[in-house]
Amino acid sequence: MDATRWLIVLRHAKSDWSDDLPDHERPLAARGIRDAPKLGRWLTETGHVPERVVCSTARRTRETWQRLSEALPAQPPVEYDEDLYGGDVDEFLNAARRMPPEVTTLALVGHEPGVSDFTLHLAGRGEDTRLVQAKFPTGAAALLATTDGWDALSSARLVAFFRPRDI
Repeated sequence: MDATRWLIVLRHAKSDWSDDLPDHERPLAARGIRDAPKLGRWLTETGHVPERVVCSTARRTRETWQRLSEALPAQPPVEYDEDLYGGDVDEFLNAARRMPPEVTTLALVGHEPGVSDFTLHLAGRGEDTRLVQAKFPTGAAALLATTDGWDALSSARLVAFFRPRDI
């Protein structure tokens, strides 16, 4: 049996700064609305549709997930976690480590700098992570593979890095 677990670390799509709203309530911008489904199609095409999702409570992450998920063949259960809003490596690790062992593909939807810090914490800062080190743009996703159990997650290998501009 393959013991590989897949972790998808997503940054929300481009948000709108035009209104005088609190940061937590900023919606997606037109570009974010257009880009989010690209990520859903990429996950479907690569065969990495999450079985579970943990998403920041910020409006832009919730809207990203909603628009992205419309392009998926199935709707996985979603947990909204306020710790991923402004979350650091420890908050992302905690979200992943509470997954049941039967989950093989997990998506975490968050913000910078948390998404890049978490990805680099797991995958390191080698040549294979140079794009993540340079910039984890809005609407991007890191696909990581690990043989660790969720409860002991400590390292992973970066398999792919999706950026909306690449499509």
